[in-house]
Amino acid sequence: MTHNTPLSPRPLRHLPEARRRVLTTAQLRSHGVAATEIAEQCRPGGPWQQLLPGVIMLHPGPPTSEERLHGALLFAAREPAPGVPAQPSPDSPHRPVYPDAMITGLAALTLHGFSSTPPLLSLDHVDVLVPRLRRLRSTSYVRVLRTAALPTPEPVTGLPVAPVPRALADAVADLTDAEAVRRLLTEAVRGHHCEPAAVVRELNQAKLLSRPHVVDAVDSLVAEGRAIAEDRLYRMVREYGLPDPVWNVDLRLPGGPHLGGLDAYWPEQAVAVELDTRAPRHDEDAMWSEYARKREHLERLGITVVHLTPKKLRDAMEQQAAVVRTALMAADDRDPAAHVVVLPR
Repeated sequence: MTHNTPLSPRPLRHLPEARRRVLTTAQLRSHGVAATEIAEQCRPGGPWQQLLPGVIMLHPGPPTSEERLHGALLFAAREPAPGVPAQPSPDSPHRPVYPDAMITGLAALTLHGFSSTPPLLSLDHVDVLVPRLRRLRSTSYVRVLRTAALPTPEPVTGLPVAPVPRALADAVADLTDAEAVRRLLTEAVRGHHCEPAAVVRELNQAKLLSRPHVVDAVDSLVAEGRAIAEDRLYRMVREYGLPDPVWNVDLRLPGGPHLGGLDAYWPEQAVAVELDTRAPRHDEDAMWSEYARKREHLERLGITVVHLTPKKLRDAMEQQAAVVRTALMAADDRDPAAHVVVLPR
């Protein structure tokens, strides 16, 4: 028998080529291959080889990057209950399902299209995320990472891949090079893979914000994210024909206290826009309370505050422009606002 020979009683022709070159021993047995035959084919110099415990590659020579990833997922995936065959993916009858397992870390970032991560074949290990209670150990090139709650995977080339924020946190946990961390976080934002807040939230949950080189990279990330959000706000005003506001101002009561800074302000209509570019850390509740207090104070003075997030500007710019336009048009129906002093910030 060779790796090209159909296996009885269930041939492998229905599977994609790369996926039928790597199978678990259970899958092979379900195709009628006895354990003794598997062992014979995997003998030294034989046509097959054991890629990982319980995972067989049906050809000699080194595995491709896709075979390594597929093998890692087969090794880590939860085995179906005895007598229950693995079900095909609902969106593709030929796509395998890997229960309770997904690619994360640097391999996931490479799959997501990052240019600052190594090619898949040059990675020493592939990180696979599984539930915390799974009894599974890292082996060979597969490193098992555990989590209390699996995120919803994103399909990339038919493989379940951790979302970018989670993959970043798992990758950063293993990096001590400050510049490498900075490159990854910067590309995540500049490449529009995710918003800074989502990254910082994952880093915080992974308890990585106690590492100085990670904190420095996060500070750069937040600054980068704010600059991108401000640029989107300028674009929104220009592209959707909103009247020009005064940009980046501080408000004060005449002879009184400082009221706070705003990203955009229309003095005649007493409408303000504030970008929420908070980086969620341990003091997130305190920061939100400060935002809320400022907003309540301004609205008591008759100033309408429109609160925008970078994600809203990215995903629904036209809708946010409509919100601002509605607030501007409603100015005539409101009581005049208190007089405030507008200063450049």
